[in-house]
Amino acid sequence: MAEHSAAVTVNAPVHQVYALYSHFNDYPKFMTFVKEVTYLDDERSHWVVDVAGKHEWDAVNEDWILDQQIGWRSVDGVSNRGRVTFEPIGTDRTRVIVDVSYDPPAGVFGQLGELLGAGGLFERRLQHDLQHFATMVEQAPPGALDPTSSSYLFHADSAVSQGRTTPAQDESMGLVDGDAGVPPSTTDVALDDKV
Repeated sequence: MAEHSAAVTVNAPVHQVYALYSHFNDYPKFMTFVKEVTYLDDERSHWVVDVAGKHEWDAVNEDWILDQQIGWRSVDGVSNRGRVTFEPIGTDRTRVIVDVSYDPPAGVFGQLGELLGAGGLFERRLQHDLQHFATMVEQAPPGALDPTSSSYLFHADSAVSQGRTTPAQDESMGLVDGDAGVPPSTTDVALDDKV
């Protein structure tokens, strides 16, 4: 299995960061390669990503500890698993550490691609998207970050803002055809890429 990690410090308390990051459905709002995460039930989700091609899988939640960590593992499709840990730094900052492991698709060719740099590209994109998350949280106006809904800020480089989400993701976020990442009846702001 290929293993990759990325980390970022977010200027917000651990409880808020955990609440926001544990909503898989919102990943397309700050990640460039996640096109869809739709919930099948409280424990399972369907993922669609675009990293060296389009890949899909269903995942089950694993090892969740409130305000400390979340995790998942695939149950079909691309074999992968991940864990995100949240470490408080004082009372107003949080270190977010993401560890992802996966079997590269395409067998030997996928493993060769990993060795030739595809894994490094994935890790750089993951780091870049984690920084998007931190920037989004830090630049949000008071009250804009509601972890119980999809109505918080989008990053300008995200899959949602670029119109690269799936119809199922758009429906789950309440997007209307052609809305380019802006749900109806919200005042969301697309943040510029400042990283």
